[in-house]
Amino acid sequence: MSGLDRYLLTVDQSTAGTKAVLTDREGRIRHRCSLGHRQIYPQDGWVEHDPLELYDNVKGVIRGVMEQAGIGPNEVAALTITNQRETALLWERETGLPVGNAIVWQCRRSADWCERMKREGLEPLVASKTGLPLDPYFSAGKWRWLLDHAAGGIPAERLAAGTVDSWLIWKLTGGSVHATDYTNASRTQLFNIHTLMWDEELAERFGIPLSMLPEARDSNAMYGMTDEPELFPVPKPIAGVIGDSQAALFGQQCTLPGMAKGTYGTGTSVLMYAGDKPVQANQGLVAAIAWSIDGKAEYALEGVIRSTGDCLNWVRNELGLFSDYSELETAVAEIADTGGVYLVPAFVGLGAPHWNARARAAVIGLNRSSDRRHLLRAALESIAFQVADAVRLLSAETGEPLRELRVDGGATANELLMRFQADLLDAEVVRSDAAELSALGSAYMGGLALGWWDREKLFSFYRKVKVYSPNMAKDTRERLIRGWQAAVKAVLVAEETSRDD
Repeated sequence: MSGLDRYLLTVDQSTAGTKAVLTDREGRIRHRCSLGHRQIYPQDGWVEHDPLELYDNVKGVIRGVMEQAGIGPNEVAALTITNQRETALLWERETGLPVGNAIVWQCRRSADWCERMKREGLEPLVASKTGLPLDPYFSAGKWRWLLDHAAGGIPAERLAAGTVDSWLIWKLTGGSVHATDYTNASRTQLFNIHTLMWDEELAERFGIPLSMLPEARDSNAMYGMTDEPELFPVPKPIAGVIGDSQAALFGQQCTLPGMAKGTYGTGTSVLMYAGDKPVQANQGLVAAIAWSIDGKAEYALEGVIRSTGDCLNWVRNELGLFSDYSELETAVAEIADTGGVYLVPAFVGLGAPHWNARARAAVIGLNRSSDRRHLLRAALESIAFQVADAVRLLSAETGEPLRELRVDGGATANELLMRFQADLLDAEVVRSDAAELSALGSAYMGGLALGWWDREKLFSFYRKVKVYSPNMAKDTRERLIRGWQAAVKAVLVAEETSRDD
């Protein structure tokens, strides 16, 4: 490796946009560039992305971050990838063109398919092998839908199936590599987290030909060389591929039992590290492969929350109640509480602990004195309530008390939210000095692959920038949680009633 190989360039392809991030040999993020992409809503409950737009944006941010940093391709040692998980797509191997849009993790179009599989008694088998419930959140039903409705009879041997990481690897290598990492594979409902292999029985039951699926590899494996001369005249290795939530867990260096992280994005993933053996997932949690390094898998338990930052986007974009996040923070600070108003953001159903894909969002507790500020604060607090629900379950199921919650993502810049989160958890909430923890975790994996660092060195890279300590009376906390739980119950009862009708 030449002395010019100064940076790892991470592509962080998320639900709302794509970033390119440059990380140096001291494990610090030095430059970043981002682009947003369209959110496509063909009908109620459906969410899509254009795969070609995603890849165009990947190329755009790679160019942008190098221009911003004033560097040439020779200063990039390798590319790493972290991505929105579960989002699924199919493409033709010969042309490299997608078969329709990518179906986003939020999309509920495969809910009926999942219900049918449940009625056939398949859910216990899926849970025992994959750690996941049968739910439209995950990839298998999305691939099945694309085969049934978009593939147009194209033979399976001509198709490739993948999550977003696989798509980007395929495109960046000029179609020479069809691969994924274990963390992304484990979110498909087709991957056995005990054997670390695609499961033939599940693939057959779901009607997904194994020939379409990517090769699964360690997160710190080498994935091939780039074949994009306009970006890199000399091919660069791709190493360090990992789903965004697991990448954030690794970036936060939550590598001891009881350590947990919360990534506050469009949705929120709360992961607690569980060691070198899978933990049985109950109570609406899911078992997860945290990462696999040099052939050894490590595991976590996860609470998946479908709508957190997306709820704030809704009150901003659809209701027009604020224009920027500084205005939001000012407005909610003008009132002491929500006045008993709760917003349950089940826009695409509810995740942990309920896993109800058909639930609908609701505002509970409005009165004549409620105003814009109460609704804004209820939207903000809904994030903390959902995270607190997940953390309590994680601690109960692992038997490990929460040491601290390490947080990342855009919403963590909101001081009121972070203080309220610490109060609800009755535990410290800690923010890192790095904002892009998913990108950092992916870069760490790439650095391990290149031999830049070892695990001990990575542990020393973690740097706290802010600690929020709890400061709420116990009776107040319990009263607020009771109100939240009553609001969620009302949403679930409404869903049951509408289904009966």
